[in-house]
Amino acid sequence: MVTVVTKLVHYLHLSRRTGQYTMNHDHSKKIPDGASFDRSGSQDSLDELSMDDYWKELENIHETRGNNHEERVALVVKEPDEGELEEEWLKEAGLSNLFGESSGDSLESVVFLSTLTRTQKAAVEKRIETVTQTMRKKNKQHQIPDVRDIFRLQNDSKGKVCEGSEPSTVRTSENKNETHDGTKGPKFSLGTDEQKNLLEDMRPSDTDINLEISFAEQAANLKDSSVGKMYRGGGGDTLLPNFRLPKDKTGTTKIGDLAPQDMKKVYSLALIELTALYDILGTEFKQQKAVKIKTKDSGLFGVPLSLLLEQDQKKVPGTKIPLIFQKLIAQIEETTLETEGLLRIPGVATRVKGLCQELEAKFYEGTFNWENVKQHDAASLLKLFIRELPQPLLTVEYLKAFQDVQNLPTRKQQLQALNLLVILLPEANRDTLKVLLEFLQRVIDHRDKNKMTLKNVAMVMAPNLFTFHGFGSKTIEQSEFVMAAGTANVMRFMIQYQKLLWTIPKFIVNQVRKQNTENQKKEKKDKAMKKLLKKMAYDREKHEKQEKTPNDTDVPQGVIRVQAPHLSKVSMAIQLTEELKASDIVARFLSQKSGNVQTLKKEEVFLYEIGGNIGERCLDDDTYMKDLYQLNPNAEWVIKPKQS
Repeated sequence: MVTVVTKLVHYLHLSRRTGQYTMNHDHSKKIPDGASFDRSGSQDSLDELSMDDYWKELENIHETRGNNHEERVALVVKEPDEGELEEEWLKEAGLSNLFGESSGDSLESVVFLSTLTRTQKAAVEKRIETVTQTMRKKNKQHQIPDVRDIFRLQNDSKGKVCEGSEPSTVRTSENKNETHDGTKGPKFSLGTDEQKNLLEDMRPSDTDINLEISFAEQAANLKDSSVGKMYRGGGGDTLLPNFRLPKDKTGTTKIGDLAPQDMKKVYSLALIELTALYDILGTEFKQQKAVKIKTKDSGLFGVPLSLLLEQDQKKVPGTKIPLIFQKLIAQIEETTLETEGLLRIPGVATRVKGLCQELEAKFYEGTFNWENVKQHDAASLLKLFIRELPQPLLTVEYLKAFQDVQNLPTRKQQLQALNLLVILLPEANRDTLKVLLEFLQRVIDHRDKNKMTLKNVAMVMAPNLFTFHGFGSKTIEQSEFVMAAGTANVMRFMIQYQKLLWTIPKFIVNQVRKQNTENQKKEKKDKAMKKLLKKMAYDREKHEKQEKTPNDTDVPQGVIRVQAPHLSKVSMAIQLTEELKASDIVARFLSQKSGNVQTLKKEEVFLYEIGGNIGERCLDDDTYMKDLYQLNPNAEWVIKPKQS
């Protein structure tokens, strides 16, 4: 195996001189002259030196595996049967009650469906239609709904009939601030047809990332427009677009800012949105499925991430990143990040293998001697940890989707897809990836000394994240070389734009708000009906008084009541002004110098929006409170430490 890889690497070096890569393999594909893949600029600014880094890293990986004589159980990826993929997709999206034995209860999904954009609906309809056809072929005995009935049911429930392709969430300019029951309410921008004119009229900067309008809706409207054309060009790291998020007065929402019940909704919406985006752009989106295999149930290397965290949390309660992962990064940084060739130069293979075995035996006992670990060895151990995970850090389900980001037409769309993919990762994988990317950026920050630019680091790390051992030997054949520059470019994007990737798009947060609002209305109606049927003696005035928010009873119009149970000043009425920000309110509380407040620092406490049309949301410092109050007038406002 190692010999094959070595020969291939040497062959590629030789072929590069002739300006053409070819593979003498029965199922090989000829790669265009100059290795120009014409895939979203996958060769953009990737010079021969950085490509050499990729091939050398790949060779080091296979040498390491060759020296490991222990039997490895390859992860088997199951090929889904017809319709099985779509059925699993609907379950992941929280729409399993639209088919199968519970299909008669599809009213449960009416609220969810009512918040979908036009392109999101199309994605759902496409999957339901496939599942329906498959069920009919298999002569399933339970009820098989027609996809048209499902969406007609959703529209009828609101007293409206969908006409043509108009989505049910569309509002006219006359009633755009009205809710379904005719009452006035906050407007939620969902990226539907109500904003078509806005999309067509605006000409945003190529570097502005619009989070207010559905990514798939943007792609559908800009698909044939010159606005969507990608800038192509070579050069260094500095030529990557300086993508930025325009300031949102209601605040930017980061992953970790929302309550679990709202994050569950975010996950479903992100999956549907990503699928809709890939559909619009003509890229196949298929979630892979791994067959369960026997894995190690203890140790450090080759242990499932969730199991590793379970045993780590017994040592350090609340930890979200594997302790060995944290320690290896700390060990690398302890020396200096200015070491030339850091991450690129491998440690001595035999020494790394010995350290790995010693860590397995002594790490949790606390008897391992870290003074014996050289910096390059620690870097090799860090990469080994990532590669040895039983399932890839980017997960079996989404690894291919991450790889396929390179096939999307524009850089902005690539970034949008990566944003949604990060949201879809399990929490443990996402948190570990975040720590890794932050560390890689710190390495790049010392590029003047260590000679590790963004390109170099991306080339070195891409094989460790994307050439997962569980997918068999194909990863070192033609597909590996065809994908090399593309996956390295995806790696480069993840490092460069990591701060943007952990942002939850505003249009998704607005969809969550709308779902919560509609669910609250439904709950109130259900409660009222139960009370009526049971003929309970209930003091209506007392009930209504309890139902009222502090904004209605305790404070006058234009004033909010802020609670701070962890501080000495536990409550304060705050007058809303146009310029008042969340940070101003926190600072006002912290200025009260007494009691417990002195033990808490500004960066340790945050203002939260709780209730109303959101479960719970941690506000960023630049949130304009008057704008947010207008969006969620029934919320409560609490200052407290952020839960880790």
